Amino acid sequence: MGARLRVAVLFGGRSGEHEVSVVSAASVFSALDPERFEAIPVGVTKGGRWLLVRDLEAVRAAGRVEEGAGTPLAVVPGAGRAALVAADGSGAGPGPVDVAFPVLHGPNGEDGTVQGLLRLAGLPCVGSGVLGSALGMDKAAMKDVFRQHGLPVVDWALVRRGDWERDREATLARLEAEIGYPCFVKPANLGSSVGVSKARDRAGLARALDLAARYDRRLVVERAVDARELECSVLGNDDPVASVPGEIVPAREFYDYEAKYADERTRLLIPAPVGPDLARQVQGLAVRAFLALDCAGFARVDFFLERGSGRLWVNEVNTIPGFTAVSMYPKLWEASGLPYRDLVTRLVELALERWREEERSAPGD
Repeated sequence: MGARLRVAVLFGGRSGEHEVSVVSAASVFSALDPERFEAIPVGVTKGGRWLLVRDLEAVRAAGRVEEGAGTPLAVVPGAGRAALVAADGSGAGPGPVDVAFPVLHGPNGEDGTVQGLLRLAGLPCVGSGVLGSALGMDKAAMKDVFRQHGLPVVDWALVRRGDWERDREATLARLEAEIGYPCFVKPANLGSSVGVSKARDRAGLARALDLAARYDRRLVVERAVDARELECSVLGNDDPVASVPGEIVPAREFYDYEAKYADERTRLLIPAPVGPDLARQVQGLAVRAFLALDCAGFARVDFFLERGSGRLWVNEVNTIPGFTAVSMYPKLWEASGLPYRDLVTRLVELALERWREEERSAPGD
């Protein structure tokens, strides 16, 4: 057997999805084939410190990466094999690594910041690069790109936190004229439905904007549609493929944080109970959305299937979707014939393929 690839699994992070990331990373860590990969657990605290985690199971049980959970690390750049060393300069630490596998949900992990750091360090990275990650994180920028590519999106408007705080009445009047009720309000740069709420009147809209503004300076307000929620997993780089679609049946009125992670009544229907023509339409739109954002490796594309009209709307792309063994992304691939462990292996392979392709480009003069 040849030398194993050293894979640094990054998890935790400085976002409201820190705890979700810990759960996803534990599954990825256990799924990396030990005959091919040496998995290195790198936890990121909520303060941003990188740690070589001593006991991943203890971190998973605690639900977060805390100071003292391991040795503080620094990244030392290298040509395709950066090193992780002890931050105190002692030279300790795991040393050179071959691939980084970020399982970091939300800002400061899924939005291109870590991807840019890894690129500068010369380290191949599982998943999208800086551009795809940034566009996939910012819902407003994402929807702008979708429109430019002719993808169907529901009516929406952008609100800047500063404008909301300066003139609440004018902002409410504009949104009532452009979007109306009911509507959803979301932080532009967050996931797992954190900070998302539904507004049915002016008072509810004001409360929703206040809540979303706690998390971001850019807020998205979009028309609420009475719809089924479909999801499709995409895998690949420049020639991606789509899984069978699935359907979310939330236990609550909409698929909020509690419905996703706490309410056991929420159901995942795999495959989605839709006809073959609609399934193909979902898959085609999922691949188009993936390519429009210049995604790589993997992403989950979410849709609304509007009741009554039967219209299919692209909601958003998640460039680092939930990745536990029971999360929708891997379960859709399992239903499509690709088991969890093989999926994780394929993602590492895609990261190396993407890196080789990027390295073909000559540096600017």
